[in-house]
Amino acid sequence: MEKSNITAYQRWIAENNGLSASGYEDLWKWSVTELEDFWESIWRYFRVEASAPYVKPLENRRMPGAKWFPGAEVNYAQHVFRERLAEDPAIISRVESGEMRRVTWAELEGRVGALAGSLEELGVRKGDRVAAYLPNVPETVIAMLACASIGAIWSSCAPDFGSQSAIDRFKQITPKVLITADGYQYRGKWRPKRDVIDQLLQSVPGIEKTVVVGETGLSGRGVLQWNDLVRSPKAPRYEPLPFDHPLWIVYSSGTTGLPKPIVHGHGGVLLEQLKTLSLHNDIKPRDRMFWYTSTGWMMWNYLVGSLLLGSSIILYDGDPFYPDAYGLWDLAEKTEMTFLGANAAFVAASLKEGAEPRTRFKLEALRGIGSTGSALSADGFRWVYSKVKKDVWLASLSGGTDLCTAFVGGCPTLPVKEGEMQCRYLGASVMAYDEMGRSVVDEMGELVLTQPMPSMPLYLWGDDTGEKYREAYFSLFPGVWRHGDWIKIGRDGSCVIYGRSDATIKRMGIRMGTSEMYRVVESLPQIADSLVVDMEFLGGRSYMPLFVVLRGDAILDQALKDEVKTRIRNELSPKLVPDEIIAVAEVPRTLSGKKLEVPVRRILLGADPARVFSPGSLKNPDSMSFFIEFARGVRR
Repeated sequence: MEKSNITAYQRWIAENNGLSASGYEDLWKWSVTELEDFWESIWRYFRVEASAPYVKPLENRRMPGAKWFPGAEVNYAQHVFRERLAEDPAIISRVESGEMRRVTWAELEGRVGALAGSLEELGVRKGDRVAAYLPNVPETVIAMLACASIGAIWSSCAPDFGSQSAIDRFKQITPKVLITADGYQYRGKWRPKRDVIDQLLQSVPGIEKTVVVGETGLSGRGVLQWNDLVRSPKAPRYEPLPFDHPLWIVYSSGTTGLPKPIVHGHGGVLLEQLKTLSLHNDIKPRDRMFWYTSTGWMMWNYLVGSLLLGSSIILYDGDPFYPDAYGLWDLAEKTEMTFLGANAAFVAASLKEGAEPRTRFKLEALRGIGSTGSALSADGFRWVYSKVKKDVWLASLSGGTDLCTAFVGGCPTLPVKEGEMQCRYLGASVMAYDEMGRSVVDEMGELVLTQPMPSMPLYLWGDDTGEKYREAYFSLFPGVWRHGDWIKIGRDGSCVIYGRSDATIKRMGIRMGTSEMYRVVESLPQIADSLVVDMEFLGGRSYMPLFVVLRGDAILDQALKDEVKTRIRNELSPKLVPDEIIAVAEVPRTLSGKKLEVPVRRILLGADPARVFSPGSLKNPDSMSFFIEFARGVRR
């Protein structure tokens, strides 16, 4: 606690703002009440450099439409290299084969400058889009920072995205340049992507040049080799940019139609990442920060943000369970990792596998573990402390692509309680609303933000009137951001996320988030995964099936069904016992690992599958075939 970044910030704020907070909750209340003072303190504390000064921290508090730091000119990439330690590693990268690469700060800066200059020679200008179909490797980081340095707008998809999924995203933004790899390695196999590249070039309008990382066999007019563009290292040129100039475009999951292209700005992301990664993840210069992610998930953008604090970032491209359950822990030992982040599904799977990293690896450097993507169960918390490291700091966090950050999660000066997130983040006015739009405490409600944040979307690309933006976030509670999750906020400020609010179980007067059901069901050793859908037939009986993925040689016989029902009856409620338990091969998940509860529910209620989900947006699209066929029987 004494050495934490947030303790240092709290001392600074007492000296410079005269704020004497008795504890974290007092500091949080000040940060969301005196919004302008708080965000100005973040600007000053982290010594943000501006080519032109701001007039005021916030022009108004209106949502949507808040305008932050009007007049200021900043550049995100410029701030990445302020803390550079020339010969220290900026990036440590490994792929499944075990090949390790290190890129020093000096090398990173030189390659960013070289690529930025080459892009300008190709005609890329401020505001042009550059799309990347690349794995989680150093070249992707170099390309993103090069775009940021000259004011081009970055957007990426991971190569595990199918062709249609990548096309659905990139065709909306008409990129001038496509940067692509020849393929990627996953589960011990090389997966070539030449066919997808061909389809992208045929289907995405606006592409004038294609930059190839690796050997794709692509040639001809407009095709350039990566190595040729970074051959002559040089210092980057940093374009002065308005605070709200677009930095990147990220996308919603796209499970129910075209993905929303979400635009974030240089200044908003800069301030948010400095605040969150320093004060809430406690990242320091010379730390080694890792998050298991792909380039198609906002956690990749979040990980890259650690460079702002002088931390090395560790990249891994491949299956975290290849060749066994210890791949990431081996990486942690070999790189002297100080912070390891992954999704909650990774922790749950490690627990199921019976993994015990503490018995096989030296993890002395590891101070923190982060978990996101879905709620981390109490069993997950216990596994970390019993099987990984007894004195590590576990920070479960939640946020979203929409703001490209977390807004509830960890704080190194607060106690860790199993199954809970420690706090609401500074500057994030998170509340739980009931159906009438009233704030509630110690009961489940809609997760809302009642005050603007700098990293809220500038707009959705192509949404000229702002109608889609307003409909997505402000239609339920005008002027208040509705995020779409259920949350319970304790009197001490701790938080529990219960899953998507549009996938809630509502049975006989009981309302419950699906994560509670999964916690109970998946605690059984025979069950590897599960999905529950409350149908709420209009004008008919309620029907709630529970789908389970069996582990190993387990059989879904009557004895196991009875055991599942008994667990649910005893630990949740007799009213929540499912009407039917069905074995499935897989639970459908998005590319970022989230269960497809709402699309499955819509299909079972009779919606046309083609309008409900895009196969390219799923990690395992074939898994939906079962539910499409099952829906026919349900309707009969």
